[in-house]
Amino acid sequence: MKNLTKYICSMAAGAVMCAGAFLITKRKQEKAKREKAHVPYGVYEAVFKRPLDIAASGAALILLWPVMAAVGVLVRMKLGSPVLFTQERPGKDGKLFKLYKFRSMTDARDSKGNLLSDEKRLTGFGKMLRSTSLDELPELFNVLKGDMSLIGPRPLLAEYLPRYGRYHARRHEVRSGITGLAQVSGRNRLSWQEKFDDDVRYVDHITFIGDCRIMFATVKTVLRRDGISSDTSVTMEKFMGGQDEKG
Repeated sequence: MKNLTKYICSMAAGAVMCAGAFLITKRKQEKAKREKAHVPYGVYEAVFKRPLDIAASGAALILLWPVMAAVGVLVRMKLGSPVLFTQERPGKDGKLFKLYKFRSMTDARDSKGNLLSDEKRLTGFGKMLRSTSLDELPELFNVLKGDMSLIGPRPLLAEYLPRYGRYHARRHEVRSGITGLAQVSGRNRLSWQEKFDDDVRYVDHITFIGDCRIMFATVKTVLRRDGISSDTSVTMEKFMGGQDEKG
């Protein structure tokens, strides 16, 4: 009898939680429609995605701190100071935040004091950091702070904001991510058009299963060290504007 009572109570509690989650989702969707903002795709995006980001990034920082400390020491020894690369990047709604990454390039400059090209500043050690995505680990702090999500469109340069068409600008309707659909679909081998199409496709269909697939695919991509460079650059050519599609 006691076991039956516990079972009924647990089922009732679960039903109440589910009903509450759906109610919160409906209210957020209605509010977004009234304000002509991004409408959450479902319960996962509206209720559970952010708490999972906090829990996962916090756990990852605790588990990976020895790796991050070792990478930091190596960066200091091989590339000098500062160890961290920081830069303002646009995130949700185009708002700027300070992105943290491990430094992967030198500060080599020409005779006029201008920074040399990426190809000349990216060392073998820096290439290793990028190919293994170890340079991205400090972004876990951005996730914990709320600047970013684990999964989402990558935060690109602020100078790109006025170059997006109306459709591709929608990639900023959600938090930027450490990894995303474009990163597991080819990374820097994709054209900007293909990347941004993938970003908007993700924005319109954020699900728990989809995020899990992207996370597992990310691990696979990193282990293969796939798509690190474009066909014509060691990183990716700058986006200068161009093609766009109507949503």
